[in-house]
Amino acid sequence: MSWTNELYQIYELNCTRTYKDNEPVMLPISHSTANAQIEVTIDEDGNFKNASQLPKESAVTIIPVTEDSGARSSGICPMPLSDKLVYIAGDYQKFAEGRRADNSDYFHAYMNQLQTWAESENSHPAVSAIYQYLEKSELMHDLVQSGVLKLNEDTGKLLEKEKIAGIPQEDAFVRFVVNYHDLLHETRTWQDNTLYDSFIKFNSSQMGNQQLCYATGELLPATYKHPSKIRNGGDKAKLISSNDESGFTYRGRFSGKEETLSISYEFSQKMHNALKWLISTQGQYFGSLTLIIWASALQPIPKELNKKPIEEDDDWYDDDETEYPDTMPLYKKQLSRYLTGYAQKFDDDTKIMIMGLDSATTGRLSVSLYDELHGSEFLKSLENWHENSAWLRFDGKHNMIKSFSLYEIIKSAYGTEQNGELKCDEKFIRDQILRLLPCVMNKRNIPEDLIQSLYHKASNPLAYEKSYNHRLVLETACGMIRIFTIRNQKGAVTMGFDPNETNRSYLYGCLLAIADKAESDTYEDADKSKRITNAKRYWNHFAQAPYQTWGIIEEKIQPYLNQHPYKTKIQTDIQMIMDKMTPETFADNSRLEPLYLLGYHHFTAYLYPKKNKEDK
Repeated sequence: MSWTNELYQIYELNCTRTYKDNEPVMLPISHSTANAQIEVTIDEDGNFKNASQLPKESAVTIIPVTEDSGARSSGICPMPLSDKLVYIAGDYQKFAEGRRADNSDYFHAYMNQLQTWAESENSHPAVSAIYQYLEKSELMHDLVQSGVLKLNEDTGKLLEKEKIAGIPQEDAFVRFVVNYHDLLHETRTWQDNTLYDSFIKFNSSQMGNQQLCYATGELLPATYKHPSKIRNGGDKAKLISSNDESGFTYRGRFSGKEETLSISYEFSQKMHNALKWLISTQGQYFGSLTLIIWASALQPIPKELNKKPIEEDDDWYDDDETEYPDTMPLYKKQLSRYLTGYAQKFDDDTKIMIMGLDSATTGRLSVSLYDELHGSEFLKSLENWHENSAWLRFDGKHNMIKSFSLYEIIKSAYGTEQNGELKCDEKFIRDQILRLLPCVMNKRNIPEDLIQSLYHKASNPLAYEKSYNHRLVLETACGMIRIFTIRNQKGAVTMGFDPNETNRSYLYGCLLAIADKAESDTYEDADKSKRITNAKRYWNHFAQAPYQTWGIIEEKIQPYLNQHPYKTKIQTDIQMIMDKMTPETFADNSRLEPLYLLGYHHFTAYLYPKKNKEDK
């Protein structure tokens, strides 16, 4: 379980760091988060001052939790400090109705636990103040008088269907502000580091059950109740669980869960809190799949899971960069510079961890992907991917050589056009991400079914109302065909038209480009985005039966050639391409290979002359 050790090290390196405003905080051990709906202010002597409702954007609250309360789902199990009204309000039954109107068992359990902390050697002024206030059993009364809780005027009970930030008011969660006499202490209990330390020491003193921790090799208090809320505050799924004592989880192999896995409470807390923090700072979500990539010392790394190519990162271009990389040497130079910037921040022993978490049920979380790479190996894999999958692309303003994000590849290969955008089911994206990540990180071959899907999608331009969507699919297909060809050692693939290429599919693709360009040149500017050329109209048939369909296309474009100012040049280009094929090869009417898409794209770019710098 090397990933647990890596997460543990992340916690040890970052638990004492200073966080910026609005930056996710790594939770201390024995702490979790909850969404509070009510904030109560008292003074150090336990006197009520005021209360208010909390908006949703301010609800997230760091709270201390015991081993039991951190995993509570049912039964009576109070939080140590902040909790729901049913636990902390001694006068709850005076105002509440329903099955939990008599909350005496909840309240006594909470107060007994809080008293133990308040009277211990690890107590804190805030704990004593809150205990003194709640002992008066006036919380509900004070909240009603403050206008925080609403009552039914007829019954004097809590108003049904009244909610606070979407939560029924009888289920509201309360946090505390304590005003100290000296005005020097942190008043917000959920941000008080001294209160964190106080509870950690108190909680540690209450724990027993020392066992051998399989992770550290030390005798420490063990836990079998591991944290949830790993991916977000409402996440109930757990990575480690051993509560299936009547099933087949370990029966027949071990006599009890203690023999199956023994992890110390401290190690579990640190490992899980580090994982939560990494997800909150850099997690990428694809349906139920959560992906994170991090360096062993948290050095910055390229954002490979972004839904955009790395070339769109802010630091891809220098501030004084004016040229877009429209040639392969320039692209390689910029790619090398980009990755070198990251390599300089790596140490000799830097490792890169890639982790994917997924849940088949609401209660269980699995590690669906985990890999470790040496820092230099990771960057070499990225360089290989982005160099070999790059293609000449048009972004609406500029032609430039760019690679593709995994999200673009999946949308292009399997997505459909919806409201002008290529969209794909998130669950399907999740599965494809897991297939493609090893192609990037471990240089595995591109799946052939993905190439075939791109082939069919790119061969059907009429399936797209927006021309830019088909252009993206075509460019993506070319990029994936290129890296597929290179990795299968079928030769290099140039970025521009290759006059020495004699492959039948490639040459037929060139003919399709000539016919498409020749016809579209005769359209008025106002018609270019509306009218469909015969080349595009017959494109799908052309890919399946090129010889037969070319005869139809060639006949259809004759009227356009007759009015084209460069008719002779077009006829010369057509003849040049056809001369590269023997009569037998040209007459072959079998289905074209995916390479024809490269021929189409290459010759299309060849037919559009580049503007020089003076023209720009």
